[in-house]
Amino acid sequence: MSESPLLSIQDFSLEFNTFDGVYQAIADVNIDLAKGESLGIVGETGCGKSVTAKSILKLVPSPPGRVRAGRILFNGEDLVQASEERMRAIRGLDIAMIFQDPMTFLNPVFTVGNQLVDVIMAHQRFLPQRESRSRREARDYAIEMLRKVHLPNPETQFHNYPHQLSGGMRQRVLIAMALSGRPQILIADEPTTALDVTIQAQILDLIGELMKDLGLSVILITHDLGVVALLCNRVVVMYSGQVVEDASVKALFDNPAHPYTQGLLAAVPHPGRSSGVLSGIPGQLPNLLDPPKGCRFQARCSKAMAACGEMAPLKRIGKDQSVACWLYGEDGHA
Repeated sequence: MSESPLLSIQDFSLEFNTFDGVYQAIADVNIDLAKGESLGIVGETGCGKSVTAKSILKLVPSPPGRVRAGRILFNGEDLVQASEERMRAIRGLDIAMIFQDPMTFLNPVFTVGNQLVDVIMAHQRFLPQRESRSRREARDYAIEMLRKVHLPNPETQFHNYPHQLSGGMRQRVLIAMALSGRPQILIADEPTTALDVTIQAQILDLIGELMKDLGLSVILITHDLGVVALLCNRVVVMYSGQVVEDASVKALFDNPAHPYTQGLLAAVPHPGRSSGVLSGIPGQLPNLLDPPKGCRFQARCSKAMAACGEMAPLKRIGKDQSVACWLYGEDGHA
């Protein structure tokens, strides 16, 4: 990148203390996010996508969670070392997050307007006096935000309870809530998981529109590679808590480098393929209570070699592509 990244996760490792032992959830993760960039993080369930995102905002409960090593730099400030008071000022105002299930994160006993106004008012203590709002002004701003996310009849919906809104409407409310503090970074954790296909498309179009209008940097966590192709500039592939590939969307889809990435793309149904059994990745995820040394994909990889007992560093193999695999030499060629 030509300038310092807005957000930089450096050699970050996180673990959980459990009754069965220490669960090593994330190992030596390195991810950068540039200003105005849209980054997708993909991988199968349990690979560490959501835990990585929550770690940025220090939302992983401690205990049982514990940072073993690494830094998370936001504008040069290490969030791992930040106090809870400092994180309260960052959450929502600098970095905001949309969670997976809109019903879970809206209180059923309060109207959506009441909850949105409460969030706006909670930000006031961290804003300059000249930018503070009265509760009436916060109400007007809340309705403006609902209108910005294209919620139908925002003045009416403002007074409704979450159960009176559809899933897509509730997700729009959460997006309005996340953007009410005018953050620099928006983290969207599976924002369309609980929605039907038509509403998914609308929400994705909305996120794309807001990215352009507000100049947001976005981290999109998803299982859907089609969503990544639609919204993202760059994609990071994770497997069992490790980053195995980091590439531009075009480079990743044109020439997937890591065997795991190749397996993911081969498993995607394609209308142009002849009918038959879908491709899959053999084997099972490793037990992260006792993970294998080195590359955690080696037991499932048809190209594994002795060197895989040590994790390969991310090495650049093209202008917009890096891979953590010993199949590629120092010159970037397989």
